[in-house]
Amino acid sequence: MSATFTEAVLEQAVIDKFVTEGYEHVSGDDLHRELTDVLIEDDLSAFLAAKYASEGITASEIDSIIRSLRYASATPIYSANRSMFLRMVEGETFVREDRSAKDFHLRLIDFDKTDNKNIVKIVNQMTIKGPKTTRRPDAIVYVNGLPVVVMEFKSAIKEDTTIHDAYVQITTRYMRDIPELFKYNCFAVLSDGVNTKAGSIFTDYEYFFSWRRIEETDRPSDGIDTLDTMVKGMFRKERLYDIIHNFIYFPDTDNGKKMKIVASYPQYFAARKLLANVLTHQKPLGDGKGGTYFGTTGCGKSFIMLFLTRLIMHEQNLHSPTVLLITDRSDLDDQLSRLFLNAKRFIGDKTVVEMDSRVQLQDVLAKTASGGVYLTTIQKFADEFGELSSRQNIICISDEAHRTSNNLDMKLVVKSDEVLKRYGFATFLHTALPQATYI
Repeated sequence: MSATFTEAVLEQAVIDKFVTEGYEHVSGDDLHRELTDVLIEDDLSAFLAAKYASEGITASEIDSIIRSLRYASATPIYSANRSMFLRMVEGETFVREDRSAKDFHLRLIDFDKTDNKNIVKIVNQMTIKGPKTTRRPDAIVYVNGLPVVVMEFKSAIKEDTTIHDAYVQITTRYMRDIPELFKYNCFAVLSDGVNTKAGSIFTDYEYFFSWRRIEETDRPSDGIDTLDTMVKGMFRKERLYDIIHNFIYFPDTDNGKKMKIVASYPQYFAARKLLANVLTHQKPLGDGKGGTYFGTTGCGKSFIMLFLTRLIMHEQNLHSPTVLLITDRSDLDDQLSRLFLNAKRFIGDKTVVEMDSRVQLQDVLAKTASGGVYLTTIQKFADEFGELSSRQNIICISDEAHRTSNNLDMKLVVKSDEVLKRYGFATFLHTALPQATYI
């Protein structure tokens, strides 16, 4: 590698790739702002004016929205980041200054897939003044004037620096010295040119991952190519909006753990492909085979199931679906239950319930008209229920399905005095829910 491969060269290479993706590049020194300001208020104002022009939003109302963002507390960082993220993703009811005008739902990022009005920029070398000192992050990705991604670069040719130093720079020095920046942060990116990783600012370094594919059919990239796949795969504008909207998880209650999960590329592609497969194979036109995901231990299958459930529950073509999450052991059921019962807001349905008995399961499935996420073990389908529901928008997601959910055929058990017919759990499950789609 050439000795001229400096952090400045890497920084410019990254900026060039972002410009190719349609981002506007701005030097931090060219922004007209106070050094304490981390918002690009002109962009935020322009976005709000364009997005809500049909609502008759006024300049005074736009100013009040920007003030509410600027003066929202930045400490403690975790709770401030969580609150601001929910405002960005879920939006809020905006109460009009003119009480005779109709209130409307306000979002700071436009997640419309076809005609969004977002303003995206990459800003480098922006000096930010904190309470005690100033810092100068290498690059920041802005959406509508909000600093959603912080990037830090280190040169791979320097023996005394590594990509881990970039992690420490962001999660220790920057978060300590310029906390205002991280109030709006969705995730961070680290790169030394050879290795490029992304992750939550609240997670350990080991959970920062490369984004190794642009499309899910591509062969995974390694080394220096991961810089290209990161920018083209993760930061393609519609992909970035999708990740922010559907693939970053905060629990309902954190219990002091500071959990924030940003999906890895296998989790992202798996959830998206499974949803597409469900829509293709849903009965009555399809065969009900929603798809199969094979993953190694530790690949985050539970989070794939969580991300997929959110996508399913928000999919308009499924018409308020019901999701049944099925495990084959009580310890898996407990693990999945803890995750899902603490994710009602993320899933988008207040009804997330663990089934305690076969009777409860039977009653719920027979009476539920729409919606709801229900967790159960496959053993509750050990006997014939009969048909419980003929709805076509019930989605069954089975964990460790190879052990229990492919046994649909009848088996003959020969004893000394009789021949018995035996059926697996899956047979009774499919009998109970004949029009469901199975993942």
